[in-house]
Amino acid sequence: MTSVLPDGFCFGVAMSGFQVEGGFNGPGEPANNWCWWERSGRVEPSGIGVDFWNRYEEHLDRAAETGCDMVRIGVEWARVEPSEGVVDSSALDRYEAILGAVRDRAMQPMVTLHHFTHPAWLGDDFWIAPDASDRFAAWAEVAVGRLAPLCRHWVTLNEINVMAMGGYLFGLMPPGRRASPIEAAIAADNMLAAHVRAYEVVHRARPDAVVTTNNASVSVYELDRMLVDTLLARSAGVGREDIDAWLAERRDRWYREIAAPSIAERAVRLLTRKAAPRASAASPSPQSELPGRALEAVYSSAHPLTLDVVGIDYYDPVATHHVRLPGRRTAGGRSWMFARELWDDPPYPEGLVSYCRANAAQEVPVWVIENGMCNRVRNGRSYVRSDGWDRPRYLRENVAAVVAAIDAGWPVGGYLHWSLVDNYEWGSYEPRFGIYGVDRERGLRVRQTDSMGFDAAGEYRRIIEGLRTGDRSVLAARR
Repeated sequence: MTSVLPDGFCFGVAMSGFQVEGGFNGPGEPANNWCWWERSGRVEPSGIGVDFWNRYEEHLDRAAETGCDMVRIGVEWARVEPSEGVVDSSALDRYEAILGAVRDRAMQPMVTLHHFTHPAWLGDDFWIAPDASDRFAAWAEVAVGRLAPLCRHWVTLNEINVMAMGGYLFGLMPPGRRASPIEAAIAADNMLAAHVRAYEVVHRARPDAVVTTNNASVSVYELDRMLVDTLLARSAGVGREDIDAWLAERRDRWYREIAAPSIAERAVRLLTRKAAPRASAASPSPQSELPGRALEAVYSSAHPLTLDVVGIDYYDPVATHHVRLPGRRTAGGRSWMFARELWDDPPYPEGLVSYCRANAAQEVPVWVIENGMCNRVRNGRSYVRSDGWDRPRYLRENVAAVVAAIDAGWPVGGYLHWSLVDNYEWGSYEPRFGIYGVDRERGLRVRQTDSMGFDAAGEYRRIIEGLRTGDRSVLAARR
């Protein structure tokens, strides 16, 4: 039997530096932009993480034993440049050792340059500063200059759309502001420009590099695919003066591919469309300047195309699903949030086929950079999900969706599961995503099962091995 996967297809796991390394924001430790929230008690301290910084070899052994081709890790700017202009070469030495350890285990590293964190000395509002893209390009020069010989695959910035929305619309991450759409748009504009600048840095250092930025999949065009289309416009032959009309056409295409499941969803799409800035707006206003820096970077770049693959992070993409009334039942009690808890996100594997199809454009391959399911662990007690899903089933059905997209002819080149081990989930250790569970109450003991007691890693290994030999039965439900 032969593989059902295209040549070069990669299976892997994804992690971020801040979420697993440990050693940030405490006394004498490098501080990032989450330090004020941790120190004020607004969020749970990240603490030791899973001590990946010191125990990376045993964690990478687990990834290799699972059959992965690739491991996504982060390089933390705050660790490498803890004070402005001061580069800690020993930190870069350690990152070189980590990348070498990945390669020694016959896996490829994928490095993320910015995963929701930057040094505290840059301040909370770094991404709305006029020189943000210049500063980020300088950081990329430092990291890529040392690590490019060991790494071909790069993510410049993780989930630009989530950083902009989380920081300036919903108050979910620093700087924690709400209902500031202009600032959200400015931040996204600067981050897109920063991606282009970092893309150039990586390709100068390594011409064969594969560089992307990965959006979280969202059903509303302006909150997801519009950012990608801004990067693709020039390579599609679109002049800067024609960008608005082209984006309108791309919006229509997106909504043909991604159907609105409800009246509420259609209403959100309409309101977002009316509020979105126009790149060529005639009247002077803050909106008329957006996405000015991104377009300037795209159209002045030495590279007509500044995106080598379209990276997607696929969880529950339906925007209106994430709003819920307070007081509803959830795993371990009731939730009084207006937003839905992560462990209540409904799996939607059939939608992954649509998102792979909708994101395929101009022969740019699609990679699933993140995909995973959450469960809750509180004070050492693991709660079952209210919908009864388990992680082995989630893996089978989502990988089956990727295979279905490949069978349909869509250029999907990789699938990375989030995550290898339970980690710090942006303010809390209660949400758990790992195929390996971590008993934090027992000295960071890593379990052979996930935190719900299922052999998720074994199931992932079985799926990978089966598909590589053409055995599609590994995707069927197990009795």
